[in-house]
Amino acid sequence: MAEFALPSNSKIKRGKAHVAQGGRAKSFKVYRYDPESGANPRYDTYSIDLDQCGPMVLDALIKIKNEIDPTLTFRRSCREGICGSCSMNIDGRNWLACTTAIEDIKGEVKITPLPHMEVVKDLVPDLTHAYAQLASIEPWLKSKSPEPSGKERLQSPQDRAKLDGMYECILCFCCTTSCPSYWWNGDKFLGPAVLLQAYRWLADSRDEMTGERLDNLEDPFRLYRCHTIMNCSNNCPKGLNPAKAIAEVKKMVAERAG
Repeated sequence: MAEFALPSNSKIKRGKAHVAQGGRAKSFKVYRYDPESGANPRYDTYSIDLDQCGPMVLDALIKIKNEIDPTLTFRRSCREGICGSCSMNIDGRNWLACTTAIEDIKGEVKITPLPHMEVVKDLVPDLTHAYAQLASIEPWLKSKSPEPSGKERLQSPQDRAKLDGMYECILCFCCTTSCPSYWWNGDKFLGPAVLLQAYRWLADSRDEMTGERLDNLEDPFRLYRCHTIMNCSNNCPKGLNPAKAIAEVKKMVAERAG
């Protein structure tokens, strides 16, 4: 079984260090853990010459892997902030490595996996459970009426505008892993990212399964573990507001019951 990210400091050992030979050196303290090795987690420190590196934290990680330590493991893809692959905890905040500027971080850059998720290796969290929760809300258009012949299911510009602030979610799970309710109840509570996706379909004028969707969400844990502390909205790299979406779902449930 993999260790959880961010275990107690007593279990994290200081590993090797690399010192850059250059004028503008910057230290990167990176969480390292390989569950297959049987060794405890540790931190390795790498020093990078910023004059020989791109501007983002992801650039530094790629440089470390390509030129210093090929065993370092992390996820990345688009490098443009639209895929969510490189989400991790950087300097104490859940964010995307590809959109985090190194110059914005004072002193040593500390990088760990997304918190309170099992670690596959190094900076790679296991998202299996999160994706299973996403599948449980059936995030696709569901309709009872027959599909229009040769046409799309149309909606007005006003109805389309209701989806703004939700469809942009890239499922990086920065919000979900910043939520204390998800830390302690992640087996039952769906978390901010999945509930934002749930409301995206509840708000879609083309979807005709509102009742079934609300029945699926109305549960003391799946929905109501949210206590609106706003960590999710403060940690969304896309500037979205999952807390508001969750409040709207609660409102829909209450209005139906009343």
